[in-house]
Amino acid sequence: MAATPLTPTELDEALTGLPGWSVRGGKLAATFKADRAAVPGFYAAVAAAEDAADHHAEITVLYGTIGFRLDTHDAGGAITARDTALAARVSALATEHGARPAEG
Repeated sequence: MAATPLTPTELDEALTGLPGWSVRGGKLAATFKADRAAVPGFYAAVAAAEDAADHHAEITVLYGTIGFRLDTHDAGGAITARDTALAARVSALATEHGARPAEG
């Protein structure tokens, strides 16, 4: 069964609960900063969460930053509730690992 894209209103509502996340290039995206030593543990925790959700982000790691881009392939690359749920989990893991949303 294909995932259903969020409506613009649903997406706006979801973003109010996802500090640091925004829509960029049609994907739900955020970048977090952390001490470089914390990044591998943060990444490993996110990878485990992705596997548990059977949903995976595009991830970029550069020095003390880790960026995420989410969309749902089963919904034609649209943003769905699967993406916002994983974004919320990533944000919680960021907090646990001392990461914070990167400024602008």
